[in-house]
Amino acid sequence: MSFKALSILAAFIGAANAAITRRVACPDGVHTATNAACCALFPIVDDIQTNLFDGGECGEETHESLRLTFHDAIGFSLSKGAAGGGGADGSMITFADIETNFHANNGIDEIVGEQAPFIAKHNITAGDFIQLAGAVGLSNCPGAPQLEFLFGRPAATAPAPDLTVPEPFDTITDILARFADTGFSPAEVVALLASHTVAAADHVDPSIPGTPFDSTPFTFDTQVFVEVQLRGTLFPGDGPNQGEVQSPLHGEIRLQSDHDLARDSRTACFWQANVNQQAHMASSFKAAMAKLAVLGQDTSTMVDCSEVIPVPPPFTGTATIPAGLSQNDIEQACATAPFPALQVAPGPQTSVAPVPPS
Repeated sequence: MSFKALSILAAFIGAANAAITRRVACPDGVHTATNAACCALFPIVDDIQTNLFDGGECGEETHESLRLTFHDAIGFSLSKGAAGGGGADGSMITFADIETNFHANNGIDEIVGEQAPFIAKHNITAGDFIQLAGAVGLSNCPGAPQLEFLFGRPAATAPAPDLTVPEPFDTITDILARFADTGFSPAEVVALLASHTVAAADHVDPSIPGTPFDSTPFTFDTQVFVEVQLRGTLFPGDGPNQGEVQSPLHGEIRLQSDHDLARDSRTACFWQANVNQQAHMASSFKAAMAKLAVLGQDTSTMVDCSEVIPVPPPFTGTATIPAGLSQNDIEQACATAPFPALQVAPGPQTSVAPVPPS
């Protein structure tokens, strides 16, 4: 091929790439977007960052908004078709009087009530808003991935059926079967549970509201995969927590389902693979969330507006064994690889502080 022909080809490719990446100016005079439909989302992002997430905090509303993305989307079934729910369609808010009363959705009425006025204000479907708010909220947490966001979910037409949301005391067999019926593998189940690194419980044990699942609930790090693997003790007595394994860290709560998934032969190695592997955890979670966020939706009719999601701040730390404990306190469960050797955090062991309400 002649030099002239190569020059023409290069010019053609350059023009084609420019056309592909050409951006449109949004009506606000501030933002640009690759698709004009995404322009409507920038003022929503600004509003919720200021007025829902308290100026951009990785706090309780972020935790609860992320929880809502899952509880809304998981109402879906491959085997039951339309009778199994509409997936990520916003039915949790559209039919709040029904779905918030399901046992597995205990306490979710609070974030539903907080998000509903934003939906009315911005004329966006509940399905789009739930997934948008979850992605924007997570962007406030250091170490988190920038989640994908596809825009264009139609309004929900019916509530999701009860018993589609797995609960902490379900067996691992039941949990994996429920996820399999939505198209998720055991590895993807564990990937989604990275959300527990920025989570806290208000209603698992109502006597200790705001109790985090790990010692760093404001950072999207791998610490939860370490601390759930610590040897715990059974709750004493014959109360509602009888038989549950509690964390050795005072002020921290451990879900029984997390405890069991970390030790079950079907999932233990997937769990351990996240320990001190920040990039792996973040990328696996991003991929699983991209799948979750469009359950039941026709993605061919949706617009990729991922660019409106802020880029989260980085995390450069490492996972550690909590102060006062050692590698001997890790309960090895993966049969094919040893638990990674970690440094012990300095200082005496201290209580994990609760996540304060906003």
